[in-house]
Amino acid sequence: MASKTPPAAQAASFEDAMAELEQLVARMEAGELPLEASVAAYRRGSELVKFCAGQLDKVDSQVKVLEGDMLKPFASDVDTEAGE
Repeated sequence: MASKTPPAAQAASFEDAMAELEQLVARMEAGELPLEASVAAYRRGSELVKFCAGQLDKVDSQVKVLEGDMLKPFASDVDTEAGE
């Protein structure tokens, strides 16, 4: 019987969740997993994606609060040079 993986909410960090997700994707793409394990890996991957998206949303909100009205649209160097 396969060992139970902890829920994504219990992931130590965003980086740990991303590393686990990368490993799952690599194993699935390599065709290393039987059907049931592939379904379990897909389920776990979905949990990890939701966890990571939630973490990114939190950070985005924090940055907006910290920056306040200072946020401006990003202008690339090409846009800046064309306007000169």
